[in-house]
Amino acid sequence: MRARGFAALKTNPLRFTPDGVSMVYPGFGPSPTAFELNPDAGTRRDMVALLEAFRDGAGPDTGLMVDLNFGVRPEALLRIARDLEPLDLTWLEVDTFDAAALAMVRAATATPIASCEALHGRRAYRPFLEQRAMDVAIVDAPWNGLLESVRIAAMADAYDVNVAPHNFCGPLYTLINAHLAAAIPNLRIMEVEVDDVPWKDSLLTVPPRVERGRLQLPTGPGWGADVVEEAVRAHPPREPGWG
Repeated sequence: MRARGFAALKTNPLRFTPDGVSMVYPGFGPSPTAFELNPDAGTRRDMVALLEAFRDGAGPDTGLMVDLNFGVRPEALLRIARDLEPLDLTWLEVDTFDAAALAMVRAATATPIASCEALHGRRAYRPFLEQRAMDVAIVDAPWNGLLESVRIAAMADAYDVNVAPHNFCGPLYTLINAHLAAAIPNLRIMEVEVDDVPWKDSLLTVPPRVERGRLQLPTGPGWGADVVEEAVRAHPPREPGWG
């Protein structure tokens, strides 16, 4: 990632075992670890070792993020946040619907906290902003709609909180979030999937283009690209596998 010019990288917690690599609570589907939202000391050590390896490989100036999804309770989140303090993360990301609990964790650690990607609408974000529960508010523009996402970002800006678009899907999703990123004054960073199926760029007439780690906003009308329906039909959806 550093060689390709990206300013930061994000990972989920991973476990390396003789049977291979598994994601620690992937956020969707069954958990392969089932630690009841309170990871044991060994799992926490694995998280630290993973981020230490990324820090060593990416260097001191590359941002590092780790995403826990809905995988931990506040007690465990605080332990993990403190475990990771020496690594100077850009943020530790977690999903929760309890603003007070997240604010308690943020106040007790030096690790920055990012959250709220699962929320919808300004009213859902309001208690998190009022209680200073996170350092970065994550907003999903396709889920919230572009206009409501801009309003959420404006509300966050009133609290001096930066925003990062939540972006984990296909290329059209990326362009929609890119337009949000370009329209707001409090952008922190934009997430983009750079390793994916080889045919992903064929789905749009103008696929997202990254140069030296920065997404180039297309200049065409609308989102800047049209869907190539023939390419979509050539790759029908399949049932996801969680193994």
